[in-house]
Amino acid sequence: MDKNILEKYDKLKDYLRGLGSVAVAFSSGVDSTFLLYAAVDALGEAALAVTAVSYLFPVREKNESEDFCKKLGVKQIQLQVDELSVEGFAANPKDRCYICKKDLFSKIIAVSKDNGVDYVVEGSNLDDEGDYRPGLKAIAELQVKSPLREIGFTKAEIRALSKEFGLATADKPSFACLASRFPYGETISADKLVMVDKGEQLLLDEGFRQFRVRIHGDNLARIELLPEDINRMLDEEIRNRIYDNFKAFGFTYVSLDLKGYRMGSMNEVLKNK
Repeated sequence: MDKNILEKYDKLKDYLRGLGSVAVAFSSGVDSTFLLYAAVDALGEAALAVTAVSYLFPVREKNESEDFCKKLGVKQIQLQVDELSVEGFAANPKDRCYICKKDLFSKIIAVSKDNGVDYVVEGSNLDDEGDYRPGLKAIAELQVKSPLREIGFTKAEIRALSKEFGLATADKPSFACLASRFPYGETISADKLVMVDKGEQLLLDEGFRQFRVRIHGDNLARIELLPEDINRMLDEEIRNRIYDNFKAFGFTYVSLDLKGYRMGSMNEVLKNK
């Protein structure tokens, strides 16, 4: 293990100790899992996990978060949220992520205060500064701490340390919230979120690891796969099985994106304007 990365981890623990007590916004993703592990390592019982439960997050992520918190021995609070009822969110404007994060982290801050916790921390890292992420503005406005970004952790470093510490998320694919599967301006609904969740769970069950199911217009599914997985999707048996299931989930059309998976593909339309 690179000495510099280990020294950075020590700085992270010192940073967290300096906060006294923290509530970690915990989604069970790569970054928040690593941050929660570090918080417990640094603060013990003064660390709390807060997990949002809603249509925007796959059920499997909720289950994984529960398992990890039990294994780590950290108290977890599951916060039931309904982003679709938040004014302006369902219309899916370009600042949708800002609207969502402002509401969600306001609720997490209230939970942390109710539990006598000094600070809320979240898991964005240095690499997150490169894409269009209006949610970071909400985090800054609410004075939520971002230890991984402040210390300067990259995604690769987080994965490397996660592997060193035996975290199951070390090689876990990245999955943004399900609202990111909708083109800006197209209404987000609970029914469509469930369709996307089912579609992505099917791809996971079929052995695909990194992917997205984007939903467009009249329930058209645009499946993004890693380029090396595209040929596998063309196998007649797999292709027909996925098509039949997607139709059963409620999709009218099922298509494969020839460029393949890329993070933030829904933001490409913003860059072209």
